Amino acid sequence: MEEKIFGMEPATAVRLLMILLVLLIAFVLFLIYKINIMSRKYEALTSGKKGADLEKIIRHRFKEMEQLKANAKRINREHRVVKGHLSSCINKYALVKYDAFDQMAGKLSFVITLLNENNSGIVLNSMHSREGCFTYAKEIVNGESYIPLSDEEKEALERAKTVEEEIKDLTTTEEDLPE
Repeated sequence: MEEKIFGMEPATAVRLLMILLVLLIAFVLFLIYKINIMSRKYEALTSGKKGADLEKIIRHRFKEMEQLKANAKRINREHRVVKGHLSSCINKYALVKYDAFDQMAGKLSFVITLLNENNSGIVLNSMHSREGCFTYAKEIVNGESYIPLSDEEKEALERAKTVEEEIKDLTTTEEDLPE
């Protein structure tokens, strides 16, 4: 009666062990190949002048990154300041041309409204007649005037207050167009 190894016949066990040995040798050769590739890359990185300067290069790059971070912080601070100033700048306007008097034609009179982000600013009304040109300025605070406005002044004020919505509508329409 033959003895069994691991519950198998000896010839089968030897064949199985030989297959495992071949697989193990192939795996070891694969690992040696990968190690050789890595060691060549490592030697290329650390050899010669570049290898000696590697630490300097890394320190220099870190210093550059710190400078970039400092610049980004400075730019963000400056951006906040500029953005604060922009809210008080004129960024909305509207122009309405009209005939101030029945005997005058050609729409030589006009109203121009100049507003900031908070809808505060001025309405300038320039009325042209045969006798001369008369210009009136009315202060606008938060979209309202404390002095009564003419129909043309009201129209110019409303146009200026809604100019942002018109721009959004235009850009939305352009984005929706097929290319």
